[in-house]
Formats: sequence, C-alpha cells, structure tokens
Amino acid sequence: MSQERFTTDISTALADELVSIARTGLGDELRSVIYFTPTTFDVLYVRQDIYESHEDARRAKSPLVDLESVGFVEAPVRSALSGSDGSIELGPYSFTIRVHDDGFVVRKLVGDVGVLLTTGSMDIAAFRDAATAIERHLRQ
Repeated sequence: MSQERFTTDISTALADELVSIARTGLGDELRSVIYFTPTTFDVLYVRQDIYESHEDARRAKSPLVDLESVGFVEAPVRSALSGSDGSIELGPYSFTIRVHDDGFVVRKLVGDVGVLLTTGSMDIAAFRDAATAIERHLRQ
C-alpha cells in the first residue's frame, strides 16, 4: 500500500525496499508492513484482502504500533541482557516475534526506527532472514 506522503521521515525508496524485502522473504502470508518511530508510523503495505482503505488499515494498526513502541523504552534492558555488564549472556538483541493463534507480529528495531511485519501462519526461520535484510536497509 503506497502513499504519496508519509507521516514519518521515511523516503519513498526505503519504503519500497522494505516492502520488497518483506514480500520476497515472507511471501503470500505477509499481511502488513509498518514503519514506525517513537511518535508516529506509516503503513507501507497491507495485503489487498484485509482492509477496505488505507485509513481503515491505519486505524486498525494504531494499537499494535502503540504496543510495539515500548521496544524503544526497553532498549536499556535488552542491552543489559546482552551480557556487556556480566549479566545473563544472550547476545545482542536481534528482533521480536509475537506468536498469536492466527499469525505473527515481527518487530525489528534499529536506533529510533522500527518495522513491524504481520503475517499468517508460517515457518519462523523466514523471519530471521527478513529481519536481517531490514536491518541492513535501516542502517544505511
């Protein structure tokens, strides 16, 4: 779902790249791609059969973005768990997968921006590839 103007500072080129990465990596099970910051978000893509309009998608996704935005606040906790201060050794944060009865929510954060992917049921291994590719593009 493209839009002419974004509420975030994402470029059209980056938005298109993120949607392409998600669609290629996750296939037909991909439901939506959302780019977000601590204060706003853009719905970059929604599968055609889910919402009647971009406004409907934005209204529906707003509570999800509100929930997943806590990831920006919890960054110090994730850093502490990475083992840099001798705590539990988990390694650096990579991405979050939330499993629901009818699908998944994947959250990838890089600095003060993030991407949410929603999907139907699928193999969890595909998420790592998509999250890694998204990270490369967000760091550019």
